[in-house]
Amino acid sequence: MRSWNDSIHFCNWTGIACSLRDKRVVTLNLWSGGLSGSISPAVGNLSFLRELLLNNNSFTGTLPQEVGRLSRLRRLGISNNSLSGEIPSNISRCLNLLALNLSGNQFIGIFPNEFESLTKLQVIDLHLNNLTGEIPKFIGNFTSLKYISGGSNNFHGSIPDTLGQLSNLLYFGLPINNLSGILPSSFFNLSSLTLISLLDNKIGGNLPADIAQRYSRLEYLNLPVNKFTGPIPLSLTNASNLEFLDLGDNLFTGTVPGFNQLTRLTWFAVGHNLLGDGNPNNLDFVSSLANCTNLNILIFDNNNLGGVLPKSLFNFTQLTQLLIHTNLISGNIPFEIGQIVNVEILRLHSNQFTGRIPESIGKLRKVGVLSLQNNSLSSSIPFSLGNLSLLVILDLYYNNLEGTVPYSLSNCRELQLLQLDYNNLNGTIPKEIFSLSSLTLGLGLSYNHFVGPLPLEIGNLQNLQQFSVSNNNISGVIPSSLGKCTNLVDLSLSGNTIQGEIPDTFSSLKGLEALDLSHNNLIGKIPSYFGDFVFLSTLNLSFNGFEGKLPEQGAFKNTSIVSIIGNANLCGGVQEFHLHECTLEEPERKKRTHSLRIIIPVVSVMCFLIIAVTFYWVYKRKYGKKTSLGSDSNIESFPHVSYRNLQKATNGFSSENLIGSGKFSSVYKAVLSQKDGPQVVAVKVLKLAVHGAHKTFIAEGEALRKIRHRNLVKIITSCSGIDFQGNDFKAIIYSYMVNGSLEDWLHQYPVVGLEIEEETRCLNFFQRLNIVIDVARALDYIHCQCGSPMVHCDIKPSNILLDADMVAHLGDFGLARFLQYTSHDFSASHTSSLGIIGTIGYAAPEYGMGGQTSTYADIYSFGILILETFTAKCPTHDMFSNGLSLHDFVKMALPDRVMEITDPKLLETRQKENTSYHETHRSIKKSLTAVYQIGISCSMESPRARIDMSNVFDQLQSVRETFLGGMLAISMCFPSKGTDQVSNNPN
Repeated sequence: MRSWNDSIHFCNWTGIACSLRDKRVVTLNLWSGGLSGSISPAVGNLSFLRELLLNNNSFTGTLPQEVGRLSRLRRLGISNNSLSGEIPSNISRCLNLLALNLSGNQFIGIFPNEFESLTKLQVIDLHLNNLTGEIPKFIGNFTSLKYISGGSNNFHGSIPDTLGQLSNLLYFGLPINNLSGILPSSFFNLSSLTLISLLDNKIGGNLPADIAQRYSRLEYLNLPVNKFTGPIPLSLTNASNLEFLDLGDNLFTGTVPGFNQLTRLTWFAVGHNLLGDGNPNNLDFVSSLANCTNLNILIFDNNNLGGVLPKSLFNFTQLTQLLIHTNLISGNIPFEIGQIVNVEILRLHSNQFTGRIPESIGKLRKVGVLSLQNNSLSSSIPFSLGNLSLLVILDLYYNNLEGTVPYSLSNCRELQLLQLDYNNLNGTIPKEIFSLSSLTLGLGLSYNHFVGPLPLEIGNLQNLQQFSVSNNNISGVIPSSLGKCTNLVDLSLSGNTIQGEIPDTFSSLKGLEALDLSHNNLIGKIPSYFGDFVFLSTLNLSFNGFEGKLPEQGAFKNTSIVSIIGNANLCGGVQEFHLHECTLEEPERKKRTHSLRIIIPVVSVMCFLIIAVTFYWVYKRKYGKKTSLGSDSNIESFPHVSYRNLQKATNGFSSENLIGSGKFSSVYKAVLSQKDGPQVVAVKVLKLAVHGAHKTFIAEGEALRKIRHRNLVKIITSCSGIDFQGNDFKAIIYSYMVNGSLEDWLHQYPVVGLEIEEETRCLNFFQRLNIVIDVARALDYIHCQCGSPMVHCDIKPSNILLDADMVAHLGDFGLARFLQYTSHDFSASHTSSLGIIGTIGYAAPEYGMGGQTSTYADIYSFGILILETFTAKCPTHDMFSNGLSLHDFVKMALPDRVMEITDPKLLETRQKENTSYHETHRSIKKSLTAVYQIGISCSMESPRARIDMSNVFDQLQSVRETFLGGMLAISMCFPSKGTDQVSNNPN
């Protein structure tokens, strides 16, 4: 902008063009000028302006109404800014307008009806906004229109049949909207079209059989994630101009036709449909693609395609992705697979392949993901796999592979996940594998025939999260170096012949969540420090030779977490293990005998008193009021408390002690007296007058009686009695969470007893990430690991409670349901008797239609929770109306506008670190994008489209590790402030 000064005529300023005769400004072109602020209304004074081009800047505010004065305007371009508000309707006065580009902003509302007058328009670009409403029918009158782009908005309804009048239309793109219905027959008369993109809508119906004849110039057909049915039209095989064809994630049936004439094709995807019937001729279409020498992407996964792979498939030497998994493909993997040397992702898993893995696979030097699991492959693992230096994931589990593991795999220096479980591999585990410090996600060697001891070199895998070598013939002792793998979360050594004691170095494995040492020959005492592993949810020590006293702290208080059966020489422990008392050593036994000679006379005198007290206790137990949830309730710190005690502890259930209130209950902060002094607890008082409250009391007690986990609220005791007015009274007493609920922090609600000032109370990115990981861990436990799978049914921020260390605990199990299931189906055993399950905004869509209880509904609610946690926008906010939801709001912002939708308070915590702000901005944006993608995947409308909770948990942990790695690198440059915000949570 340096040229904009009085020393030269304004017609010579950068970005200005004037008419030759009158020297009036006709063009204002400040494209990519690095400008910000608002657009001045004075622009409306440029009455001779023909082009106003402000694309790719950072303008904010609204588009001024004064633009409507520019009657000579032909091109209006303001794409890729941050303008908001509604589109000014008086732009309709610009009757000469040819091109309207408003994309990449934050416009809301509908496409103005007044624009019906803009009949000269040739280009309409509205993509990446927040526009709503239906596609206006009057657009069909714009007979000169060549280009329509409106993707990533909230348009709904069907495509109007009037668009069939646009005989000059070349480009029609409305992806990622909520369009429904079927394509009108007139739409298929637009013979000029070269591009059609409608992915991620709800459009159904069949494609016409003669679609290629109707669209003879078509180059790009993108229709995935819709509801199209019927066969793939045979005529598409004649669409010789087609370069991009994606019909994935629909309901197409029948066979895949041949495409031998599509020589320009680069992208071909028909995955996730109902194609094929398992017959050998299902893959004939692959050979017909032989002339598509430029093919980069080939996807036909998740269908019912049978037959054997034709060798011609591997003539596509430009392929970068080949995804053909989850079909019924049989036969051998052709040796010719080594010809697709540019492939980066190769997924052949979950088919019926037999024979050996070709040695030629070692020629795929660019491959990063290779998945061959869930087949019937045999023979040995090719030595040539060691040539794949860029390999990140290698999945070979569930096959019939034999022989030894080639040491050449140690050359794969980028390998993060190696899965070899469930094969027939033998020999010793090569030490070279343990030199792969890149192994972080997991090393699976279980259910094979490995022999010999575990190599000491296992200590090199210090970042490994999962290690399983169960059900082999491993011998020797547990190497002490295993204690160096301090990032281990899941460790299984079960089903071997390992001897000796558990090494002391295991005390370093504080992050363990699952440890299985069962079915070995281990001896010695069980280390007491296992009880201090706060993340531990499964500890299996059964069928060994452990002896001595069983520890009683931590996990050892819970029989549902710890298994010790088959260890005959153990004694002591908590009563639920039913072990005999520990015997004393001989000197102690003599001392005890001498003491008994003194005590026996005293005991005789006391017998009468004991009998009397026992009689009184039995009488009270039989006829007194019951005060617990059941005989199995975990009452550790308190006896059963009475109404009087609770009334006193809550100061008469005063409003000052009220923590929260819901439909079925109110929660109070209380101080109960104990021998060791006063103890702060939370008292949940049921509103028994509300229909269904009693059922929630029963449900919550039943749920919390059967489950224990560090990320679940801990029930202390309960009270079931009568208040001072003679009314029934029921309450549940929990450990008090000093930092309140996640909802309190996100929306700045006061927290009873919290000493932090409200205006300074906020959660940084890392704290929020740890909280959602804690909740994911809890849900993974109740869905998959607690015996009988359970559905919480009410996941929302107010039910996520935070302790003093900001560790999250999932609470309020009043709507929880235990499921009956088979090994392949986690479906519900019943529907709710309490009406619509959950809370509006968080409840899964299928619940509103009477759907059964399922774990997928919890996953939906958790997805909404993730999005709310990082945007601080409640899903029931007024902004979410007219078809716009929190899910769609976040989805439309990805990936470029992530920082704009994120809670500003989260970003403020980073801006306080001035030296590293710019360096961390990119790291946070990348991590936020990944987190939002997970939230979106969880909150998909269709249950089958949601990812399961174990995958959610793994992905969130991966985000955290990536973020920490980035922060560590930054901290090396800015050691004083680089990771301040990362240290606020012990997780």
